[in-house]
Amino acid sequence: MKNRLLVFLAVCSMFFASCSLTLPVTATSNPVGSKVGKSVGVCYFYQICLGADASIKTACKNGGITKISTVDLNTTNVLGIIVTYTCTVTGE
Repeated sequence: MKNRLLVFLAVCSMFFASCSLTLPVTATSNPVGSKVGKSVGVCYFYQICLGADASIKTACKNGGITKISTVDLNTTNVLGIIVTYTCTVTGE
C-alpha cells in the first residue's frame, strides 16, 4: 500500500513539473531604454503552434520600440505538452 501511494505521488508531481529557461538573444550598442515589449506564443507537443507569434517584430510593436537595446527569449516547458515562448525586447 505504501509503495502504491509513493508511485501515485510521483506521477502526480510530474504533472506539476515544468522547466523555464531564459536566454539572451542579442544586445546592441543602443542605451537600455525604458520601454519593454513582449510577445508570447504557445505550442502543444512542440509541433502544434496555432497562431503563435513570439517574434521580435511583434514584441517591438507591442512595446512601441523603434531602437532595440536587448532581446531575451524565455521558454517554459511543461512535460513537452505545453511549451510557451516569450520574447522580451527593451529599448526606446
